[in-house]
Amino acid sequence: MPRKRNSRPRRGVDNPIDVEPRQTVPAAGFAALLERAVSEPGIISAAYHQFHGYSVGNQLLAWTQCLLRGLAPGPLATYARWKALGRQVRHGERAITLCMPVTVKHGMEGTDEDAPRVFTRFVYRPNWFVLAQTDGPAISPQPIPSWDRELALAALNVSELPFDAYDGNVMGFARARSLSVAPLNPLPHKTRFHELAHILLGHTAEGDQRDGELTPRNLRECEAEAVALICCAAPDLPGVPESRGYIQHWWGQRNPIPERSAQRILTVADQILKAGMGPVGGGRP
Repeated sequence: MPRKRNSRPRRGVDNPIDVEPRQTVPAAGFAALLERAVSEPGIISAAYHQFHGYSVGNQLLAWTQCLLRGLAPGPLATYARWKALGRQVRHGERAITLCMPVTVKHGMEGTDEDAPRVFTRFVYRPNWFVLAQTDGPAISPQPIPSWDRELALAALNVSELPFDAYDGNVMGFARARSLSVAPLNPLPHKTRFHELAHILLGHTAEGDQRDGELTPRNLRECEAEAVALICCAAPDLPGVPESRGYIQHWWGQRNPIPERSAQRILTVADQILKAGMGPVGGGRP
């Protein structure tokens, strides 16, 4: 007899209270979200500052829904969490949909194993509301910590090497789990993000990545520089216009980024940012 499936939210995620029927995720996929973030200055920076603590993908997903509904982006929480903070979600407000992990248990049919198999899947649920949808005492956004290079490199198991390239157009390079930035680089942090992205995206498994202003590596360069753009914009570092120009030069202004690449970009950018910012509030998607 098949065992009954039992699913529950991951520990640390607020236990949601359903206040409306399930709704669908906005039609725009990750590729469309990233396309808008790349083409419109300041979007990622604003989204990350308002929704700090959530993944980059969920930040952009929440920001897009706020934009479509005319809501002011702001601190984000479940119905139960706002109530615990002394604020009330206004009657008739529609919840914001985010992607959240769910732990699923089920038995192994046709086997003698007693222990259920456990795995995690990701689902979209409308369980969150922004500050603009609530009434009550004022709530201040969580402050943003600075990004620490040494902390990030240690957490990501990446080393930084002395620069030994002779080509004056090379701003940096990545080899296996190591990177290097040119000493005369005008935007060293941007190049460091770019080279970290090459490593974490698996590009260095195909060989050394030497990146100058005239390096035509098409999709690989687009992916790495899009990660750099997000990582520059989040802590308000300079380099966003330069990143946007790099992407548009090699990938094109009207050429949409593939959705699979967009997902990889958002995942790696989130990984780099969190590695350099240290532990933040746990339990949030």
